[in-house]
Amino acid sequence: MSINIYVGNLSFDANEGELKGLFEGYGVVDSAKIISDQFTGRSRGFGFIEMSNREEGLRAIQELDSKDLGGRSLKVNEARPKNSSGGAGGGARRDTGRSRW
Repeated sequence: MSINIYVGNLSFDANEGELKGLFEGYGVVDSAKIISDQFTGRSRGFGFIEMSNREEGLRAIQELDSKDLGGRSLKVNEARPKNSSGGAGGGARRDTGRSRW
């Protein structure tokens, strides 16, 4: 079973080859993708790794979370599935203090 891994707090200078190389020390990396801004092309500071072996991926998460890369402490965890509605997910709701009833 495969695993999709979120890697956050990446240096804006990090590249996909560097990211892939970091995870290859833990097993076979199927893909490495750094997310870029669609208008500027600049890195958004996070990316995703896909690994075909779940156990290797979980070990990589455990060992690489908080590791320093390019002067930044990485945030590494299992990626959540995409929101099926197509909207941007993951945001927290703001409590406006108004009753919903």
